[in-house]
Amino acid sequence: MTSYTAAVFPRPNAPIEFREFREPELEPGAALLHTLYSEVCGTDVHLHHGKLSGVPYPIIPGHVSIGVIAKMRGKLKTVNGDNLREGDVVTFLDVHETCGACYQCLVADQPTRCPSRKVYGITYSAHEGLLGGWSEAIYMKPGVKMIHIPKELSAETFIGGGCGLVTALHAVDMSRIRLGESIAVLGAGPVGQSVVALASLSGAGEVVAIDGVQQRLAFAAQMGATNTFDLAHARVDRLTLARSLTSGRGFDIVIEASGNPDAVSEALDLVRDGGRVVVCGHYTDNGSVDIHPHWQINRKHVELRGCWGSRYEHFHRAVEIASRFGGEKPWAQMAGRTYELADVASALAAVANRSAVKAVVRLNPAKADTD
Repeated sequence: MTSYTAAVFPRPNAPIEFREFREPELEPGAALLHTLYSEVCGTDVHLHHGKLSGVPYPIIPGHVSIGVIAKMRGKLKTVNGDNLREGDVVTFLDVHETCGACYQCLVADQPTRCPSRKVYGITYSAHEGLLGGWSEAIYMKPGVKMIHIPKELSAETFIGGGCGLVTALHAVDMSRIRLGESIAVLGAGPVGQSVVALASLSGAGEVVAIDGVQQRLAFAAQMGATNTFDLAHARVDRLTLARSLTSGRGFDIVIEASGNPDAVSEALDLVRDGGRVVVCGHYTDNGSVDIHPHWQINRKHVELRGCWGSRYEHFHRAVEIASRFGGEKPWAQMAGRTYELADVASALAAVANRSAVKAVVRLNPAKADTD
């Protein structure tokens, strides 16, 4: 019987374990991927620290991954109508089992809030099988939406963008950015870097990245930032800088991508009257912050929106964007380095201590080199 090695979070704050899992028997409409790459991002740090609610430990982490279809049962197609075949290199929407029948799915048009929603690498238990990317193989349950990685798109480029690219696309969509508008991005982690890149590609005028890590600010300039602000400057000085770049008005759009509660309040200060603020950095509970509803929201006539998770359309378009613009925007270099599965604890530590914007786990290297 074939078995596969996977890294497991047995419980919050416990050392990573490596466990063997038997190859599953495929249900009709299911497939098995041999994993090529899986990302390590801030969400995995939160999972390791037990900061997400409702996580059914033990889990196999890794919610955005790329793999080769090793086996499949039945005829499977992409949403484009293309046949999926053994040997194809694919990624997949990590969100699964949204019901399509509840109020959130059908009336509110908010499937990320569907009560039936499950996520690979986050809300599936390791007791249910190979349902996370830090594993030599991933089980594609029937109905999981797989997407071909085009020949012109390197796996390294897409996984370099990873969930940050997908989340950033959702946030930029919600910001309704227009040609020539100014935008500030609070936090230059994986999400913030891709927000900078997408804002630049969308025709923004001034694109400012704000962070406290010099290497991240330097990388943001490569992604398209026209200016960077260091958190070493006092908040009042950052506000002065912002106004100097925007004729005293403040930014048309501010996207909070840091996960720091103080950044939400600062975003409301930095945005112009009648501007738009999107909060996408608070995927987990990092605490509260004081805001002044009159001065920061009501009087300024600010539009404030929350962005949590992503839908299939964001994954689908992210593949197309990475394919078209991967040569222009250095998503492939976003991961500090690539780690073997056995060294995934080092990858997690690098993301946790911010010495890397993100990290990537490489599995089945022979398949990655030949496919």
